[in-house]
Amino acid sequence: MNKRIKNIEKTLLSDNWYTLNKYSFDYQANNGEWQHQEREAYDRGNGSTVLLYNIMKGTVVLTRQFRMPTYVNGNDDGMLIEACAGLLDNDSPEDCIRREAEEETGYQVSNVEKVFETYMSPGSVTEVLHFFIAEYTDAMKVSEGGGLAHEQENIEVLELSFNDAYEMIESGDIKDAKTIMLLQFVKLKALF
Repeated sequence: MNKRIKNIEKTLLSDNWYTLNKYSFDYQANNGEWQHQEREAYDRGNGSTVLLYNIMKGTVVLTRQFRMPTYVNGNDDGMLIEACAGLLDNDSPEDCIRREAEEETGYQVSNVEKVFETYMSPGSVTEVLHFFIAEYTDAMKVSEGGGLAHEQENIEVLELSFNDAYEMIESGDIKDAKTIMLLQFVKLKALF
């Protein structure tokens, strides 16, 4: 418990898609003075993400889908290339990412390796994201993927050479933080 925080008050601002709360609190600054502060925090739950890779083929599986927040912030067509990801929905991070990999990419992976976890936007979002890598083969393809219709997911599955995907970071074709982090992890570990 942080003794530099007291008098926390939470006010619900929105409970539409997920929840947005406003927090009012007193925070003790480094000089010892107490400051009254207010912050908003968006709570959408925690999630998992995975980079599927095939060493023999030298490929990775990514997805492309429309992301409204990127569109309204200048991403011309709103499409984003990403590693497969999803919310835990009361599952363990490992079970979540196995489920999401099959729903989104069509690959049924069983062996997933957790590589780290991180807060993705700690100034405004409560989410902890669990990062995984998993090797895939063509034999693991059980469906076309593309996401779930009832969740209005319209996901395009991309199988790219690792080198092409990695170069897409520099070209700006991949702008998604979790995807960049996973591609860089794989590069640093010299899996290819």
